[in-house]
Amino acid sequence: MTSFETIHDAFRARALAAPDKNLAERPGRDTVTFGAALNQVGRLAAVLRARGVVKGDRVAAQVDKSVEALLLYLACLQVGAVFLPLNTGYTDSEVDYFVQDAEPRLFVCPPGDLEQLRARLPATATVESLGTRSDGTMLDAAADLPALEASVAVDADDLAAILYTSGTTGRPKGAMLTHGNLASNCAALLDAWQFTGDDRLIHALPIFHTHGLFVAGNMSLAAGATMIFLEKFDAETVIGLFPDATVLMGVPTFYTRLIQSPNLNETTVARMRLFISGSAPLLAEVHVAFRTMTGHAILERYGMTETGMITSNPLDGERRAGTVGFALRDVQVRITDRESGAVQPRGATGAIEVKGPNVFKGYWRMPEKTATEFTDDGYFVTGDLGLIDDDGYVSIVGRDKDLVISGGYNVYPKEIELLIDDVPGVLESAVVGLPHPDFGEAVTAIVVRQPGASADEAAIIAAISPGLARYKQPKRVLFADELPRNVMGKVQKNVLRDTHATLYSEPKGATGNGGRE
Repeated sequence: MTSFETIHDAFRARALAAPDKNLAERPGRDTVTFGAALNQVGRLAAVLRARGVVKGDRVAAQVDKSVEALLLYLACLQVGAVFLPLNTGYTDSEVDYFVQDAEPRLFVCPPGDLEQLRARLPATATVESLGTRSDGTMLDAAADLPALEASVAVDADDLAAILYTSGTTGRPKGAMLTHGNLASNCAALLDAWQFTGDDRLIHALPIFHTHGLFVAGNMSLAAGATMIFLEKFDAETVIGLFPDATVLMGVPTFYTRLIQSPNLNETTVARMRLFISGSAPLLAEVHVAFRTMTGHAILERYGMTETGMITSNPLDGERRAGTVGFALRDVQVRITDRESGAVQPRGATGAIEVKGPNVFKGYWRMPEKTATEFTDDGYFVTGDLGLIDDDGYVSIVGRDKDLVISGGYNVYPKEIELLIDDVPGVLESAVVGLPHPDFGEAVTAIVVRQPGASADEAAIIAAISPGLARYKQPKRVLFADELPRNVMGKVQKNVLRDTHATLYSEPKGATGNGGRE
């Protein structure tokens, strides 16, 4: 059973054991060995020390994806700093909030933003730069300093990182993740997926997010695996890399694009051993199409910012489309009644609660909010709704905040979305609740048609109605060219609710889709 104290410790052990092995290969560019990476991490750690960063200080990084950014993260772990990765899409006002809230000792940005941020950010934050081409003030300074070899002593409960949640239901919250959280979750995943130093991972995910940094990144660093490091995802590029790789970790969008390529087949994936999908639900039809084209069943797993990974479909055994598998090692998952908190039997839908060494320490400087998110017996209330079937597979029904309460009845959007997605001509759908003068909320579907399809509102409602109680049937079906998604592929239902908030206060037929009340 795999175990280690910290991600940095595991990385250092791998680098000392095999310094000449490639940690990262950048197609069309160069390679970075574990030995060179260890030296650079030590030099960056020396820069952090020179800039006054000590144990517990926050280091914020809003930089483009690069191997050097990954090494900066490791350097923070080495000196006991708390790493704070920020989405490169955040606006100035959002960055200002994070800086005010987290009070980082150091803020790292792209070289082109350096002077502007030095003038704008508080004097309490030192601002340095890090580019994607081995440039920036951090690396300039690192070149003049000897590598720091010693690591600051940390406990499992000490903070390693803060990741801010999206804040769709309020101001963003900083999830505090400890060294123990990261190490235990990484070790459990290494065992669950039998990920070793022999693996070659296609890394095409962003590294400001749990998936790219704490799953793909941590696992590769801790296992001594090689990353084929891409700055972004491109389907044809990735297919071209399959003969030289063993694992792909991706979001559903990756697989949706891959199955559209005529170059995807069993021959091109002959060396690949595992395809993993997460961060958003994978459409069942994509799962089926990918298996038909490649012979591989995509492995879906489930996790979140506050917990790391929670469950996974089995490496050996049936990978069931539409489920996220079983709880990982040392992780406990239960389903409870939303109102009473009573533990529910198999097959019943309710709130998903989680307990284990993977669960975060709480929200940064929000003790009251933290207290409300945990039960008296220590389970974290995820905010997701789901069920555990008779065979133990966990299925996610949706977010608690996305639950539709229409006429006093609970409606789970996923149930309706699955039926709509099976209608000929439908590519995908999202079901939301919109304000309604009679029902409180009206079940409303937003549908994306398949290219060239002509499915209309009446046909979709007629197709799904026999399988749904009256109160679950959509009052309206709207159409869109695509569903709004965040960078990790999750459908942003809050955007849909905001966009169509006045639908039922408008005159019938005002949207041109026909009316159904």
